[in-house]
Amino acid sequence: MVAARAKGAGKSGGFSKAVMAEPKDEQRIAKLLARAGVASRREIERMIEEGRVARDGVVIDTPATILTSLHGITVDGVPVKQPTPARLFLFHKPSGVLTTERDPKGRKTIYDVLPKDLPRLVPVGRLDMNTEGLLLLTTDGEFKRQLELPSTGIERSYRARAYGKVSQEQLEDLMLGVEIEGVRYGPINANLERRTGANVWIEMKLTEGKNREVRRVLEYLGLEVSRLIRTSYGPFEIGELTAGQIGEVRRHDLVVFRNSLEKKA
Repeated sequence: MVAARAKGAGKSGGFSKAVMAEPKDEQRIAKLLARAGVASRREIERMIEEGRVARDGVVIDTPATILTSLHGITVDGVPVKQPTPARLFLFHKPSGVLTTERDPKGRKTIYDVLPKDLPRLVPVGRLDMNTEGLLLLTTDGEFKRQLELPSTGIERSYRARAYGKVSQEQLEDLMLGVEIEGVRYGPINANLERRTGANVWIEMKLTEGKNREVRRVLEYLGLEVSRLIRTSYGPFEIGELTAGQIGEVRRHDLVVFRNSLEKKA
């Protein structure tokens, strides 16, 4: 595992109590469990419906349950540890693996590729099976949710190799947004990098990250995508990480980033 830091981050260490503060006195159990890294809120709500979550041995039947701490809370009979400061990892997802914990068809997932000595990590968003590049992973389910919210406006950058012809003018029209089969996609900053024979390389920057957005938009322009790489997510860049390699964001850089999110809220 290698060290990783955000683009433009300084070299000093640090810890911000304002950012990494303990939860407020009373919060919903689903939020507390997500912050503790048990699972996403949606998955936790499913666990509660299945009767897998209990307090002092009594099954909890609603995700709206209000708690001041996770003391006495168990999931599948196992006590839940109190939340620790969030950690964030940058993973270079290889092509051909799924962004999921398990696959009914037995296909390879990111957890088959990741080192086994890591803490429990949940992915921020998803990359398609055949899309490679930067995937953020965190120990904190609530932080994951914050990063995925469209309201945060976090920019993602991609490089795409595609077969076909397209002009810079056509790409610039994507800044106006486009509707494809009833789905509206917001502004995309797209630039023609270079042409190599019958293929083109295109750089794209967007903030929505809807399902298969980049592929669908390029196919709409008559292009056939043969390779898609996510190169950055917010200030975090894939840098020199090779396929299958992972690096942890330094605590100072993570605090700076979370401060910037708080200012947008």
